[in-house]
Parts: sequence; structure tokens; C-alpha cells
Amino acid sequence: MPHYEHVFLARQDVSAQQVEALVEQYKGLIEGAGGTVGKVENWGLRTIAYRIKKNRKAHYTLMNITAPHAAVAEMERQMGLSEDVLRFMTFKVDELDEEPSAMMQKRDRDDRGGRGGRFGDRGGDRGGRGGDRGGDRGGDRAPRRAEGE
Repeated sequence: MPHYEHVFLARQDVSAQQVEALVEQYKGLIEGAGGTVGKVENWGLRTIAYRIKKNRKAHYTLMNITAPHAAVAEMERQMGLSEDVLRFMTFKVDELDEEPSAMMQKRDRDDRGGRGGRFGDRGGDRGGRGGDRGGDRGGDRAPRRAEGE
């Protein structure tokens, strides 16, 4: 049987329990058609790039599915009819990855190299804009004059 990775976005105003109920509904549909659902990852409520049906956030969920194509097509049909599902996407893959997805892996700040991220090290000499914030900034500017002078 073919393997699929399926991601769907549920509306922001549904609760996490309702998202779990949707997962169980679609899982039952797949299993009823002779397939299996492996890993299910709830990525949580995340901001989406653009507004979809007046929603700025959505509950993201990933499902690893091994099932006949007809079962996946029926699940997609029912998701298209559901008002709670904003978007979905199914990918056919050669094999399913049982490790946590990239969204679930914790990012370690040490991997980025340097303490300042993409702007590099912000300490030390700041290109002449430097450390002493006292009255004399240096440079060749003339002092300001009062209005009556």
C-alpha cells in the first residue's frame, strides 16, 4: 500500500479537543477502508501567512497514512466539505519517517553560530558609534549655537 504524509489546518476558533476529534474521525475513515494511521503530530495553533476565510491562525496537524488511494481521496473529500478544515495537503512518499518532524524538533540556539544571529557579534567596536555615550561624541562637527547668537 502507498504511504502518505497529510497536513491539514483547522480553524482558529475550534478547541484542541475538537481538533483531536477531527483526527479521530479521519483516522476511523482510513482504518475502515483498510489503511493505517501511524504518527499523528499536533503542531498547535500557529500564525498563517495570509488570511484564509477570515482566519489569521490555524491548528496544524500532520498524519502519516498507509492506505489505498481511494481511502485518502474519500478523506480529502470529507475535509473539503468540513467547515472546520481550512486547508489540507497530501504528499505521497516512498517511506514514512517515524522520527519527529522538523516542526517538532527543538531548535538549539547553539546551532546558529555566534551570539548575534545573522547580524553577527554586536559587542566591541560598533564602527565608530561606540561605547562612550557621554557628552563629547567626537568627530568634526561644529558645536550648536543658541538661537540669539
